Amino acid sequence: MIPLNPDTLTARENYKLLSGSIIPRPVAFVTTLSSEGVLNGAPFSYFSIVASEPPLLSVSVQRVDGVSKDTARNAMEQKAFVVHITDEDNVGAVNVTASRLSPDESEITLAGLTPIQSTKIAVPGVSEAKIRMECVLERAIPLGGTENAPACDLLIGRVVQYHLSEEAYQNTYVIAQNLRPVSRLAGNDYAKLGEQFKLERPQ
Repeated sequence: MIPLNPDTLTARENYKLLSGSIIPRPVAFVTTLSSEGVLNGAPFSYFSIVASEPPLLSVSVQRVDGVSKDTARNAMEQKAFVVHITDEDNVGAVNVTASRLSPDESEITLAGLTPIQSTKIAVPGVSEAKIRMECVLERAIPLGGTENAPACDLLIGRVVQYHLSEEAYQNTYVIAQNLRPVSRLAGNDYAKLGEQFKLERPQ
């Protein structure tokens, strides 16, 4: 084994080790609404489930030089956001939304995605996703970096409405083969679902 002390590595080296080791990571495509009414969209692979009762999701939005990105700032201002599951059909458009635009420009428009009104929150989603989840902001936690310049905003969202395509949801189960999710690896690499197998849980 090769021993490495993270304290002696650069931020870039730690990033490369973490993003290359913790794989595959599902990709959340998050839409938020600015106070000026601009619909923002961006992909995040620092994303997971927090709890199921109530249903909570986490999205970690990395800051730039201690400054919150549009997604985190909008989510904290509006107290709401929409999480979409990135799949083989929409990953190309989702990738376009990673472009760096000014806050008054919409990544949704740039990527040619179709806004769709949400049911319980003011933030629209996009219709190209097979699964989208309307979330209210449960908590936003600044973490990492320094006290004056945190490294990220950890958004905890409570799901208040699910939207699932009929092909991807049957008999109370999400059908992974029909969802065709993609995952983030390191660098510019992504992965498809791949081979599946079962293991019975110990009693």
